[in-house]
Order: sequence, then structure tokens, then C-alpha cells
Amino acid sequence: MAKRTLIPGTLDLVVLQVFLAGGRQHGFGVARSIEKISSNELQLNQGTIHASLIRLKRRGWIQSEWGTSENNRKAKFYEITKPGRMQLTAATRQWEWFSNLINHVLELREGILFSSVVHK
Repeated sequence: MAKRTLIPGTLDLVVLQVFLAGGRQHGFGVARSIEKISSNELQLNQGTIHASLIRLKRRGWIQSEWGTSENNRKAKFYEITKPGRMQLTAATRQWEWFSNLINHVLELREGILFSSVVHK
């Protein structure tokens, strides 16, 4: 099966939702969560996830602290913040609007758009 990618600009939305749904996680856990919820359709490398985590932390939408992973290794754990929840709500609304708009456009059939125009 071909590897699928996210639409540009949607990774941060997905990562924030993973934190909201799954709680505190380390970067590797975020990647595994995305794979699991997408039935392995989305497989993101650690560099991609790391860049998103840095971006989200810089914006104050997640916070981090060091802890011990399930295999007893030191790892940085992240969780969503209140501003992150607010951003997720706003981004979700924007995505739903955009998705509905695209779905509407894709439902157009040949000849429908200009059917009311009189051709001379």
C-alpha cells in the first residue's frame, strides 16, 4: 500500500487532537497514535512529528516535561494547554468549513455551474 501524507497545514491540527484525545504523550507515542487512529494509512517520521511539536510548543499550544517512558527511558512528554484547546477548536471549525466547501464543489456535475447562462 502506498504511503499517504497529510494535506499541508493539517499536521498541527491532527497532533493537537491526538493530545486532546490521548492525553500526555511523548513524540514517538504521538506518531504511533496517528498511525493507529488512521489504520496505518498515515505513517509520519520522527522528524516530521518533532518539527510539529517544536512549532506547537513555541506557540504555547502544548507544554512539555521530562519523564520516563514505558520502556524505562528518559523522554520528553507533551500535553495540550488551554490556548492549545482554544486553537484546536478554532482550527476544527475552519477545517469543517473548508471541508464542506470542497465537498460542495466536488458535488457539482458537468453542465450544472453555467446551466442558467444563455448561450448565443
